[in-house]
Amino acid sequence: MLKVAVVGASGYTGVELIRLLVGHPEVEIASVTSRQHEGLPISQVFPSLAGFCDLVCEPLDVEVLAAKADLVFTALPHKSAMEVIPGFLEAGCRVVDLSADYRLRDQHVYEQWYQQHTSPELLAEAVYGLPELFREQIGTARLVANPGCYPTSVALGLAPLLKNELIDPATLIIDSKSGTSGAGRGAKQGSLYCEVNEGFKAYGVASHRHTPEIEQTLSTLADTSVQVSFTPHLLPISRGILSTMYASLSADKSTAELLELYQQAYAAEPFVRVMPGNELPNVAFVRGTNFCDIGLVSDGRTGRVIVVSAIDNLVKGAAGQALQNMNLMCGFKEQIGIGIVPLFP
Repeated sequence: MLKVAVVGASGYTGVELIRLLVGHPEVEIASVTSRQHEGLPISQVFPSLAGFCDLVCEPLDVEVLAAKADLVFTALPHKSAMEVIPGFLEAGCRVVDLSADYRLRDQHVYEQWYQQHTSPELLAEAVYGLPELFREQIGTARLVANPGCYPTSVALGLAPLLKNELIDPATLIIDSKSGTSGAGRGAKQGSLYCEVNEGFKAYGVASHRHTPEIEQTLSTLADTSVQVSFTPHLLPISRGILSTMYASLSADKSTAELLELYQQAYAAEPFVRVMPGNELPNVAFVRGTNFCDIGLVSDGRTGRVIVVSAIDNLVKGAAGQALQNMNLMCGFKEQIGIGIVPLFP
């Protein structure tokens, strides 16, 4: 039985990790931490967990946690994660990090968009945890950098086109919309009910921190430097990301031809569903699951392709993908614990 610790259990990602882990037959949750709720049962912090996980929230003590756990999920903000991850690795734990601290390979780029990196020696070792693209590397890793939610939806949506050189990367425009849980559980004026209800707005225009992560992954897929225009928006819903991607085609391809390409590319992927015909994804149909739904339209009039992808930002965009990575790292069947039917309605 694999023993795991959830570090930073009192956020939306933390509770989602616990929700999925309690249903995993090969895992025992050995510890949960929360600075804010230290000494309280996690089921008191999140009543939804009552009877499923009643562990008491502990302080974050690397030595104590490392003695209890084989693998650690760090669901901490950026900077906080890098302060403890080297200690967990030195103690022999494997780590799946859900912060941004090890996603970017270039220290300068990280520091340009975030802050000073205190363990840059680990950047080259950390494996970017997008299983559909980097499965083999994840299996042998001791540190996996779990991708961001927006970058996951974008990379999976564009991978077949970029790998087959079917679009001009210089023409890429990415328009994404997210539910408010993506802003975290902390009290912020911009995510209050009265601020988001009946509203719809863009934010982080030309400055969102997921931009370099998106560009890094797309550059790897295209085998050339890629820059994108990326604009995220806030939807008045709790969960879900819908990303719409536009690019000029480099070859005359119909919708049917491109869909066949996608179906072949993802035929063996348990969590990617390619929509048939002219159907397009809806965040309502992936809610609570690790699925990424993808649809597309080839616009012969403009010579562009429009790709639409949908994920649950807390599952495939965070906790579910983290379990998918854990399964690969530990030799479990990839779908265990996350093969969940979507909630609907």
